[in-house]
Amino acid sequence: MTAGHGAAPLLEPAALVGRQAETDTILGVVEGCGEPRMLLLLGEAGTGKTRLLAVAADRARGAGVLVLEAQGSEAESRQSFASLHQLLLPLLPDAGTLPAHLRVALETAFGIAPAEAQPDATLLRMAVLTLLTGASRRRRLLLVVDDVQHLDRDSLDVLGFVMRRTAVEAVRVLLAARGQTPPEGVAADLPVLLLGPLTEQAAAELLDAQPHPPTGGTRIDLLQQAGGNPLAIVELCRAARTGGARALPGDGLPQTQRIQEMYAARLRALPETTRRLVLYAAASEQGDLATVMAAAGAGPGLRDWAPAEDAGLVTVLDGRVAFRHPLARAASYHGGPAYLRHQAHKDLAAALASDPARRAWHLAAACLGHDETVAAALEDTAQLAERRGGFFAAARALERAAECSPEPADRARRYAKALRAAQNAGDPSWVRELYDKVVALTEDRDLLGVAACGAGIALSLSGHQRQGLQVLLSALRPHPPADGMTVLALAAVLQAVGFQSGLPEGRLPIASLLGPDRAAAHATPYAELTAPESVEVVRAVTLAGADPVKAPELLARVRRRPGAPGLADGVPEMTRLHALGGLAWYADESELAVEFYRRAYAMLAAYGSMGPAGPTLAAMGSALIDTGRWAEADEHLEQTATLAAVHKLRHLEIDVEALRATLRALRGEPGGVPADPAWTAVSLEENRATHARLLRAAGAAAAAAGDFDAALRHFMALFGEDGTPLHYFLSYRSVADLAAAAHRTGRQEEAEPIVAAVREAVGPRPTTRMTLLLHHAAALTGDPKDAEHHFRLAVVNPGGDQWPPARAQARLHYAQWLRRRRRPLDARPLLAAALESFTRLGAAGSAEEARRELRASGVGGAPVEPDPLSELTAQQRQIVRLAAQGLRNREIAEQLMLSPRTVSSHLYNVYPKLGVSSRHQLRDFFGDL
Repeated sequence: MTAGHGAAPLLEPAALVGRQAETDTILGVVEGCGEPRMLLLLGEAGTGKTRLLAVAADRARGAGVLVLEAQGSEAESRQSFASLHQLLLPLLPDAGTLPAHLRVALETAFGIAPAEAQPDATLLRMAVLTLLTGASRRRRLLLVVDDVQHLDRDSLDVLGFVMRRTAVEAVRVLLAARGQTPPEGVAADLPVLLLGPLTEQAAAELLDAQPHPPTGGTRIDLLQQAGGNPLAIVELCRAARTGGARALPGDGLPQTQRIQEMYAARLRALPETTRRLVLYAAASEQGDLATVMAAAGAGPGLRDWAPAEDAGLVTVLDGRVAFRHPLARAASYHGGPAYLRHQAHKDLAAALASDPARRAWHLAAACLGHDETVAAALEDTAQLAERRGGFFAAARALERAAECSPEPADRARRYAKALRAAQNAGDPSWVRELYDKVVALTEDRDLLGVAACGAGIALSLSGHQRQGLQVLLSALRPHPPADGMTVLALAAVLQAVGFQSGLPEGRLPIASLLGPDRAAAHATPYAELTAPESVEVVRAVTLAGADPVKAPELLARVRRRPGAPGLADGVPEMTRLHALGGLAWYADESELAVEFYRRAYAMLAAYGSMGPAGPTLAAMGSALIDTGRWAEADEHLEQTATLAAVHKLRHLEIDVEALRATLRALRGEPGGVPADPAWTAVSLEENRATHARLLRAAGAAAAAAGDFDAALRHFMALFGEDGTPLHYFLSYRSVADLAAAAHRTGRQEEAEPIVAAVREAVGPRPTTRMTLLLHHAAALTGDPKDAEHHFRLAVVNPGGDQWPPARAQARLHYAQWLRRRRRPLDARPLLAAALESFTRLGAAGSAEEARRELRASGVGGAPVEPDPLSELTAQQRQIVRLAAQGLRNREIAEQLMLSPRTVSSHLYNVYPKLGVSSRHQLRDFFGDL
């Protein structure tokens, strides 16, 4: 595939990142013995079609297949049979084996023999078919044809005939063409594989695979600009590396000589008026047709756009102008001289007098030095964007405002505000760049405190906990900032870093920092802390994170307060819900944590940024697993993995891998311990939360594989020899797993001191969850005469039902204890309940163990059908419930802030999973309706 007329393929092998499914499909055609035997790849320029064809051809050659290749060329598209000659060139020596009349037809078409008359089309088609069929009897064939849209029509007709008539398995065909639909002349019923943009995660991985990939705001700009197109990512990365320009419409799109060459001929061929329109469209960020035409001084008609549309540069539709390829926009922008680009931004600013936000950006693009008027306009733009939740746009505007600011004090203040917005956008590398700029410009303690908050969490998300703690503590010493909200913000970030690190220096100062005199909200640069209700909950979760034993009391106190009706939406309410989720998680109210996190995440997603959720995403994943919402956990972990890849959140990437491994182990799936790189990607000594999750995953995987010695070794590593926890919160939640592994290996005496240490650490009034886990652990490792007492206490409390996997394990272990004491009748109901829970959860390994125990107790053990609703995501379950209540799609969409089309799509996908065909059947799945 070429990216421009006559250009050479530019995609490196790294472009195969994110194309594993497509690669498997294509190799299935090459290697398979069944259907399909032919496949057409479609996609825009730069999506990787040529590279995928090359992979298939290399695999075929390695398997001894004869590969016949051709590539359409616009220059040869009017030469009859040019592409067919290229395709059959390796077989032409065999043409002598054809019957004379067929050989003459073939050689005449290719100009090998003198043309006494026009070659007979039927004879030529039969000659090619006979030649290929004969060759396939000696050796398997693969026909690979790229850029089919540029094939000459005569070659395409013959190729189409051969594809229709070839019935032998030994001939396989792969075609590729640019666009979304098959080119003219290609059979409409040919199987198609459409290459769309890469996923966000794959695009980030491809960017990271390039030499010296950009960081900070440039990284996110580039990913947005490329739109998931592999070639655009490669070329824009090269441009940013060599030119240093950021991929911003106002600051200059990256360019390289290669980009210019790809589109230069098409741009030069445009009329002057069209070139001017295209330049103004490239300079305009929104692609608003009326604004572009007004700024360019064009007339009311669209005739001047036609040459650009015919050249494949832009599409004009529904009042918008859009570039067909990200690189076309970059080339069009830099195709004009600097003075014309400068004038384009001035004209666009003049045309946008009624839109201050967009006008400010174009003024900034036209600003050649410092200008306070432009800086102030950009700051106002950022404030509007932030109120709407556009954190990335706000950070971009504030950073540019700082660059335009004449005074160092204003520059530092605006960089600090940009840092806050970049933090909310979830980009740690950008935050660190901005922090360095703030520190270089000011010594103001409050401003440095604002910057330290962002830098501390950015360093933490990058896996550098000690550096993060150092930055935060330096902002608090020798004395904290005067502003109480800045102190609260610093303490909240300190707690988050302290949790991830597991190091005591992150938790010890918090109680003294959060005195009652600092709790009141007032004028503050923190939008999250502008309401007393959000301040109170942030303070509570910060204290709970420092000392989780106090979390239940703090949660109860906060929930006793009446709600604030004025916080129905907005950043303060989002902050309050997010903090409530963390507070509930520390208090071991997992169901409540899931509910609060869901609501907070939904608001963040509506704002278009999950950045502020970064420190809590692993907690949400754990809560979903622990509460048995495994389908929702899969979806959540997939989204978290994407966020972590895009923003390079190092420890979060490993947390996701650990939680996925845990989930596989609980399901009884193969997969084993997280891969070796997960144990070395960050320093586990200063990322103890991640280390604890890895150890839990490794222990669960070993237990699922039946290696209980290894399982015990991993679980024991969560504690020191004296019972000191590796992590002050997470280690304790694995105490029952540790006890179970010790019981299976007959090493209860090794686990008993740790169980005792955990009991002492959680205090005299542990949470319900810890109470149940400790009873379970004591039953397995404590005094045998007290075992039944502890088992009963571990399974009878109805509060334990919110943790189905742990409750089912406790029932299974109790039943096994009973059966081995010749009490099968007492064991049966426990085993039946455990089997039902494991089956509904999808825990195949544990379900089979329960089934064996049930048979051994004298029960046949009829299979339990899995709950169909458990396979749905949380959003799908909400939609199904509302539909079962009789709500129409539009009403459901309004209630869940979705589009009616999204609701309809979800229901369409859900019906087969539930085995229903209409809405009225949905009520059968809900006993409370």
